[in-house]
Amino acid sequence: MKKSGKVIARNKKAYHDYHITEKFQAGIVLTGTEIKSVRAGKVNLKDSFAKIEAGEAWLYKTHISKYEMGNIYNHEPERKRKLLLQKQEIRKLEEKIKGTGLTIIPLQLYLVNGWAKIELGLGKGKKMYDKREDLAKKSAKREMQRAAKNKY
Repeated sequence: MKKSGKVIARNKKAYHDYHITEKFQAGIVLTGTEIKSVRAGKVNLKDSFAKIEAGEAWLYKTHISKYEMGNIYNHEPERKRKLLLQKQEIRKLEEKIKGTGLTIIPLQLYLVNGWAKIELGLGKGKKMYDKREDLAKKSAKREMQRAAKNKY
């Protein structure tokens, strides 16, 4: 997966709520006003997810705000959007998702040579004790860094 470009939006909640096992890159089919809003950074991936329906990958609940300069042909902010993946990638994802409790979660949206790309993660939901454990590790690490900084 080659990724180099301007990151527009990150889904920080995804790493808090899921154990991410694999990552994929996909293109997104966007309308004219949507890509202008994406370039302006008006994207929210917080509650979004992806599904595979009839051999095609779709992105749901991704909020791309309406373009301010748009007219009556402006887009709907939370419409479902088609993801551009190869057939073998879709089949591979479909096999992994079936009956395993895994979900496809968008991790970040970025631009590569003017094209909008999305990084998808294959993840399994965390239990409440896993989330608490991660928070405890994070706060302990922060405390150690503070102590080391104050020491010098």
